[in-house]
Amino acid sequence: MSEQPGIPGPHEMRASNADRERFSKILHDAMAEGRLTVNELEERLDQVYAAKTYGELEPVVRDLPGHQVVPRLNTAPQPLATPLAPSSRVGGRGTSSSAIAVMSGSDRKGVWVVPPTFNAIAVMGGVEIDLTQATFESGETVIQAFALMGGVEITVPEDVTVFVNGSGFMGGFANSVRTQAPPGSPVVRVTGFAMMGGVDVRSPKRRKEKKVREIEE
Repeated sequence: MSEQPGIPGPHEMRASNADRERFSKILHDAMAEGRLTVNELEERLDQVYAAKTYGELEPVVRDLPGHQVVPRLNTAPQPLATPLAPSSRVGGRGTSSSAIAVMSGSDRKGVWVVPPTFNAIAVMGGVEIDLTQATFESGETVIQAFALMGGVEITVPEDVTVFVNGSGFMGGFANSVRTQAPPGSPVVRVTGFAMMGGVDVRSPKRRKEKKVREIEE
């Protein structure tokens, strides 16, 4: 009789997207408590999203008190890039206060904490800000965008309310978000100036649209 492969232990189990989000929240809370610096948070988040098993995730929070991580076995499929619930959107300290692109590109995406005021500057370049998986330090956030012969693209999910009132000269601000977030959800106000450039506020691209676009390209 051939030997059957052994059943993998808890730390050999594959980690899901929901597991990685749980670990990232622990890290953000630790930074808000002053246990981690911004640089340490960024380094550990890179480890979290590169991890494939619980054994790779556990060391990331091992030195944080009160966090004995136990694998959660869940056979239900987990959605990718699912927007966070409104109750979990606000909390922590801002991990980045600006994105600047001068004849280049810059982006802020994935799991990050947006401060009460965020500056996006694009000079003959492009800035991409994705709030789909972001949390907010405050219930109301102001994004000050400046585009000079460049562009700023801001992706706003359905559970965040957005108001756009920027001005432009030979350029402008566009807002294609038409949904109203539930009461109590974070509010984002986009303002600023665009000169021979543009600031585009939009909803997340749906997977089907993204796939069609990739095929066309």
